[in-house]
Parts: sequence; structure tokens; C-alpha cells
Amino acid sequence: MNFTKLQGAGNDFILVETDERQLNWSKLAMAMCHRHFGIGADGLLLLSLDNNTLSMRMFNPDGSEAEACGNGLRCLVRYALDKRLINSKTAEISVETMAGIRKARLHTEGKATIIQTGMGKPKFGVKDIPIKLEATAEPILDYPLTIENRKLALSFVSMGNPHAVCFTEKPVADFPLSQIGPKVEKHPIFPNRTNFEVARVISSKQIEARVWERGVGETLACGSGAGTIAIIAKLHGYTNSKVDIRLPGGTLGVEWDGVGELLLSGPAEIVFSGEWPDENVATD
Repeated sequence: MNFTKLQGAGNDFILVETDERQLNWSKLAMAMCHRHFGIGADGLLLLSLDNNTLSMRMFNPDGSEAEACGNGLRCLVRYALDKRLINSKTAEISVETMAGIRKARLHTEGKATIIQTGMGKPKFGVKDIPIKLEATAEPILDYPLTIENRKLALSFVSMGNPHAVCFTEKPVADFPLSQIGPKVEKHPIFPNRTNFEVARVISSKQIEARVWERGVGETLACGSGAGTIAIIAKLHGYTNSKVDIRLPGGTLGVEWDGVGELLLSGPAEIVFSGEWPDENVATD
């Protein structure tokens, strides 16, 4: 089975073009994404093309399927452009995902093609996130939660997948994410678990952050996580409509007008291609 490895701001993915075979993609994701015994990645992307329409599925390294993935979406569009599956002169590209149709827009800056992806409109309802809380005003900002004797003020957003954001006044490098992250992810108030972001405002135009991804662990970047951070920052009045989210793997640009769709920009490139042995291809 042919595969291609891609990365966007250090958030790395294995991409496979799907065919007629019925495969156990959850089991394959666990094997292929393993950092020591597989290829190594933050997720397995499945690309299908039907009547010039791109479709994307994404499986986490633990075998679970994610509803949305901003960096994965941008990497998939980059692959489709480089392999000429789509016309590079197309102004807007549609991609079908579990979270709905997502749009990618291409911009030329010099010789470079910049990919800006639409992430949809954020949702703030307890059923949308979802979160087990009594009906409350939306959005839910600075909800108090204590983990390991550490008081967190969490704000909740759904970008098609659940997110909980905590702002801190100290550098995010000092935050014990490996200790706190998994306990927030699996806290009983999140029936589908959650992604967790810790962020610090540098200025009205820049935020530093780290992300604990549901089903993955800490990653170098997260597109939907960066978008969520920008949303919560704007709702708190920390930033304006455009902000750069500085993550360990690179910087992602986010635009949100406070009402409509969130837009995400950042790097995406092919790293290498290869073949996964047939004897290691899992079937149902």
C-alpha cells in the first residue's frame, strides 16, 4: 500500500489514497502511526476522489476517528495539488469531512502557493461540544475545574471536534501538559473526551500555545486547536480578528470575525513517500 508522509507546522500525517479494499483503518492507524514500530505520525489521513470531489477521514494513533483536523486538511489539499488531483488554478476547493464540507482557498505569494482552509463556524452549546453540564449561557468561558490541585479556568468550543482552552499568565513551556493534559482529555464532563489547549497572550496579534490532542497526546501543532485559541482570545477581548498562534512546531495564522467561519493558514509540505508492506495491511 502506497503512502505519503506530510507535515504542517510539525503536525505530521500519513496519507493514503483509498480504493475498493475494505480495511481496518483503526488498526492500521495504530500500526502505521507508531513512532518506533511504524512510520510515525500524529494521524492517518484517508483521501478519496469521486467526481472531482475530495473526501477526507482522519484516524488518531489510538485508532479513534477524529471529526476535524485543520492541519490534516491543509496537508491533504497540498497533496492533491502536488499530485494534480485538482486544478491548481481553482480558486476554491471543497473537501468533504465528518464535520461537513470544508473549503480551501489558494493564494499566490511570489512563487509560493498559500493554502487557507475554512474550519466552519464555531459552536458553543453543551450538546455541540459535547459537555456534561446543566444548561448554561453560551459561550461557556472560564469554567472552574481543578486537576491535580491545579485550578484551571476552561473555555469550551466545538470546531466539529471538542476543545477546552486554558489561558495562563506564565510561559506555556512551564505548564505540566503531560501531567494535566490526559486528565483533562478524559475528565467525566467530556463524554467524547476533549482536546486541551494551554495558551498565553503575547500581544494583541500573537499568542503562544501548546496542545494536548485527544487520542494523540501532545503535538507540535493543531489547526483546530489554534483556531479555538483564537476564538476564545477574541471573546475575552485579548485580540482582534487576526492573530498568529505560535506553537512548538511553527506558527499558524487564524482569522475570525466573531460571527462567521474561522479561517486557518500555515505551512504544509510533503516529507517523503513509501510503501507499507502487504503483510501488515489489516483487513476487517
